Amino acid sequence: MAENQNIEYKESWRDEYLKWICGFANAQGGKLYIGINDDKEVVGIDNSHRLLEDIPNKIVTTLGIVCDVNLLQKEGKEYIEITVEPSNVPIAYKGEYHYRSGATKQQLKGTALQQFILKKMGKTWDDIPHPSATIDCIDEQAIEYFVNEAIDAERLSPSAKRDSVEKVLENLELIDDDGHLKNAAILLFGKRPQHYFTGVEFKIGRFVSDNTDLVIQDVVTGNIIQMADEVIRVLRSKYLISPIHYEGMVRKEPLEIPDAVLREAIYNAIVHKDYMGPAIQMKVWNDRIELWNDGPLLEGYTIETLLGDHSSKQRNKNIANAFYMAGFIETWGRGIDKIRNGLKDVHLPEPSFKEHCGGLLVTIPRSRVFSDLIKGDSQNDPQKLTKRQMALLKIVKDDIYITRKALSKKLKVSLPTIKREIASLRKQGVIVYAGSGKNGHWEVLISIR
Repeated sequence: MAENQNIEYKESWRDEYLKWICGFANAQGGKLYIGINDDKEVVGIDNSHRLLEDIPNKIVTTLGIVCDVNLLQKEGKEYIEITVEPSNVPIAYKGEYHYRSGATKQQLKGTALQQFILKKMGKTWDDIPHPSATIDCIDEQAIEYFVNEAIDAERLSPSAKRDSVEKVLENLELIDDDGHLKNAAILLFGKRPQHYFTGVEFKIGRFVSDNTDLVIQDVVTGNIIQMADEVIRVLRSKYLISPIHYEGMVRKEPLEIPDAVLREAIYNAIVHKDYMGPAIQMKVWNDRIELWNDGPLLEGYTIETLLGDHSSKQRNKNIANAFYMAGFIETWGRGIDKIRNGLKDVHLPEPSFKEHCGGLLVTIPRSRVFSDLIKGDSQNDPQKLTKRQMALLKIVKDDIYITRKALSKKLKVSLPTIKREIASLRKQGVIVYAGSGKNGHWEVLISIR
């Protein structure tokens, strides 16, 4: 057989091959053959009897595990087969941890090593007690918010309103036997979780032509149980369009992308994020929203797996449990289907999912309501604009919050003239007002020098 994640060939024995055995033990197990070259030809060994004694002893002494070491023959040539079983505890080689991945051996360091050890221990990062956090760092309002949401979702009894902060955390298993808060407790309900962890941020940016053309940006911080609410509020006030329509006499202003779709994507990013990595990032473009969270897909999962029928695996089991209890997520792996179906219901194209920069990138198309605004008759060609329109756009580019009245003063024209120019520019698809009311801002949708 060719070399793969379970097989390795070596022509002769060297003590450094104990690293390969260590890698097999830390992964799925495997077999190391001594006396076979890379072309899978048996070249034989000369000192088989000594190796049969030395190799098992060195494995036990150096790695602390026992492997089957067998002497085999083919066409009169002897070779050795070392069978390594997967270990349920981390195995170290002289203080180093090695791991077999594909046909290669990797030395685990940093975050990868920490995640590996936690997995071998049957724990997740959010399950680790924090040595310095106390109950005083927990925000009682965040606890109250969670309890109310969980009661509304019928996943907590109304009597939970009478529970103390400690009782709620204990019921969520966020306090260990020694009374220490787990990392998840601080992330979910902390007054200042970013004081303990650097990656507890949700960055939002509005981009037009490319990654250098950043119009506005916001950073949402604070506990993660209420983070989605704040992100939606910021998106509604500054970044997305809320087309107005009436149902009878009732004025309706739904977001261009269904609230449920945005929330599902945001919840997934928060729950599955690797909190030892950088912040969650949301880029709002003219035609799409890109949402990225750090953390590779879990072992055994691919993009194809996510898009098909799959079970739910959690990177952060305690965070996921709290979000489930609050009614924010399910536990059946249906999140992506809910996003896809929600977009389909409003006749928007399918979202896309891909692995990107060590995390998951979700791209959600924006509403046709917005797309229609940016098409226009001018084909976004600045050469077809008047000098006054170009001057107006330059002013707006420098001050996206400027009022029509201020524009009329700067350009020394009447307010009705400014209104006509803006109406023309909006029709041509080169400017749009994002957000609502006093919290909104102008966006220039063409490049201006």
